[in-house]
Amino acid sequence: MPRPAPSADLRPIDRLLEIMARLRSPEDGCPWDLEQTFATIAPYTIEEAYEVADAIERGDPGDLKDELGDLLFQVVFHARMAEEQGDFAFDDVVRAINDKMVRRHPHVFADETYADLDAQKVGWEQLKAAERAGKGKAASLLDDVPVGLPGLTRAVKLSKRAAGVGFVWPTVQDVVKKLHEEVGEMLAEIEAGDLEKARNEIGDVLFVVANLARTLDVDPEDAVRYTNAKFVRRFKYIEAKLAERGKTPDQSDLAEMDALWDEAKAVERAD
Repeated sequence: MPRPAPSADLRPIDRLLEIMARLRSPEDGCPWDLEQTFATIAPYTIEEAYEVADAIERGDPGDLKDELGDLLFQVVFHARMAEEQGDFAFDDVVRAINDKMVRRHPHVFADETYADLDAQKVGWEQLKAAERAGKGKAASLLDDVPVGLPGLTRAVKLSKRAAGVGFVWPTVQDVVKKLHEEVGEMLAEIEAGDLEKARNEIGDVLFVVANLARTLDVDPEDAVRYTNAKFVRRFKYIEAKLAERGKTPDQSDLAEMDALWDEAKAVERAD
């Protein structure tokens, strides 16, 4: 007979930890949960973080509450697997982040003062650099920038690290000039018919775009999410207008759809 679920009288976080322990119990746990590893769970962790961002973007506090719970469960899942193999437990994760936040906010929890927000950001980066040096792991300044980050986000972090030691284009105009240069190289490879080299040049273009975003203090992932949403909104307008004409997009052509696209833009500007 199955054991009852952990009591609802427990503190919510304690109940969640007990639920996770039960799911991973070799005796009567969930077969799917038992076969998971850090590597197999990692994609779900990333997915849940994106779903949190999506709920925020949609301004839906109810969904945000649920998605934050799903993300918390991912943390608990990883911590449980680590505890099973004797590495660390959930409490160690919490202690580590507690200590880190106190350490990185000396202006709140100690006697440090910053002249303004920019000085605080500089101090934050200096504290992070000291932590990296203390770990003694990274042979390069760039070694601990996570490979699993979204490409544009990682490009920003890589270029930010390099900029911290002076390897940076001095002005926005210099970055834009480099962008034009990279676009020219990309077009040359496309015209030459070398698609493999064109692929590499597209990467160079995107890296410089990420650099431009960083220089302008714009999150490129936010920017592209905004544009994605705009594209979806305008394409749905095209679909709706075609439906009024008794047509679907595959029954239309580029000229008709492009005209409706311009109409969608005009409607948005009027609003």
